[in-house]
Amino acid sequence: MSHEPWQERRGPSTTRENDVRSEWDKDYARLIHSAAFRRLQSKTQVLGLGESDFYRTRLTHSMEVAQIGVGIVHWLRKKHEDNSEIVAALPCDTLISSICLAHDIGHPPFGHGGEVALNVCMREFGGFEGNGQTLRILSRLDKYTKEHGLNPTRRLLLGILKYPAPYSLTVCQEAYGPVPAQSWLSQAKQQHPPKCYMDSEQDVVNWILTPLSGAERTRFTELNTQTAKHSKPAHKALDTSIMELADDISYSLHDLEDAISLGMVTQKDWESHNADKQPLFEACGLNSQDLATQLFSDESYLRKNAIGGLVHLFIMATEVGDSGVPSATCELIKWNAVMTQSHQELLEHIFQLVLKKVIKSSNVQQLEFKGQKLVFELFEALNSDPKRLLPEKTILKYSEAADDQQKARIICDFISGMTDEYATRLYEKLYYPHKGSIFDRL
Repeated sequence: MSHEPWQERRGPSTTRENDVRSEWDKDYARLIHSAAFRRLQSKTQVLGLGESDFYRTRLTHSMEVAQIGVGIVHWLRKKHEDNSEIVAALPCDTLISSICLAHDIGHPPFGHGGEVALNVCMREFGGFEGNGQTLRILSRLDKYTKEHGLNPTRRLLLGILKYPAPYSLTVCQEAYGPVPAQSWLSQAKQQHPPKCYMDSEQDVVNWILTPLSGAERTRFTELNTQTAKHSKPAHKALDTSIMELADDISYSLHDLEDAISLGMVTQKDWESHNADKQPLFEACGLNSQDLATQLFSDESYLRKNAIGGLVHLFIMATEVGDSGVPSATCELIKWNAVMTQSHQELLEHIFQLVLKKVIKSSNVQQLEFKGQKLVFELFEALNSDPKRLLPEKTILKYSEAADDQQKARIICDFISGMTDEYATRLYEKLYYPHKGSIFDRL
C-alpha cells in the first residue's frame, strides 16, 4: 500500500537539517513531549485507587496499552506472513505505540463522572465525549503549532478516531434523562454522550478521510441506529482496532491485578463468579482454579506471572479479518484486527468481575459522583463570569470566540484538560472560604 498520503500533515511542517527520523518517529516524539500526555500521570485509571504509588494511572495504563499493541502487531505479522497485503498494511511499532499512548489523552478529570458532567454542561453547545476530545487535542489544542495542535500525520489521527461520526448525527435526545434543577444531581447512566467526535472537528475528519473514495467515506461512516438510543458508528480503521484490542486486554487484566492487590476482589469472589463458567476457560485452554491459585497467591511474582500469561494468551488469539466496510479497497479500512469469539467471551467475563466488584462498587461510584459534582460546579462558576475567573491566556481565546457555542467550548476545553488534582485545587480555591491565596500555584 502507498503510505504517502497517510504521512501527510494538515499544517506545514519543517524538516530540520540531518533529521533522519520517519514521520511516525516525529509523531511519537511530539506526543511524549506534550503537556496533554504528561497530564495523564495525574489522572487515575480507576477512581479511588490513587491513594498509593503502586496502582495504575492513565499514564501507566497507556504505556501498557502501547506495549500490548506492539505485541499484537508483531503477532499479526507472523500469523499473516503469507499475506503481503495485510503485512504491508500493519502499522510499524512506533506508529501503533503513538496511537495507543494517545488514546486516553482527551479524558477529563474524574473519569466518566467528569465526562457526564461536561456533556450535560455542553448539551446545548455540541456535547462532550472523551474520545472526541482526544481528536480535538491532537489536531487543535496542543501547543506544538499555532492552529493544528501536534500537527500529527493523517494516519495517526485516523488511528485515534475511534468513532467516525459527529455528535449531531449520533445523538438521540430521547436517550437522555431529565436534568434536575441542581444539574450535578443528574443520574450518570442517563447522561452518557454518544460515541462520536464533536462537530467542531468536522473539518479535521474531512481531511483525515480525503484519501478514501466518496463511496468508501460514506460506508466507513455508517451508523448503527436503535430506537430511543444514541446511534453508534459501525466501523473503525485497522490501527484503531489494534489499539482497542490492546486497551481491552490491558484494562480487563491489569485492573483485575490492581483489584486483587487492593483486596477488592478476593479468591471467594473469583470462585463465585466462575462457579458455572469452567467451559469458558476450557475453550481457551485454561482452568479457573489453577488460575486462582496463582492470582491469589501470597507471592506477588506468581500473580504477575498469571497476568502475563493471560496477556500473552489474548494477544495470540488475535487475527486480521474483514472490517465489514462494503467494497473497501483502502487497506486501512478494509481490514480489522479481531479476537476469536471464545477468547473475547472469556475476556469480557473477567472484566465483568472487575466491573461488579470495583468500578460499580459504592466506594468508587461515590468518588465518581463527587468528581461529577466538582466538574459541574467548576463549569458553572467559570461560565458565570469567565473574564473574571479564567486564566489570562484562556480569557484571550474566550474574547476571540465568535458565538456562545465557541465560548462554552473554550471553557469545556479548559476544564477537560485539568488533572484530578488541579481541578480539586481550583474548586477549593473558588468554593472553600479558608482555601486559596494569590500566591497559590495551581
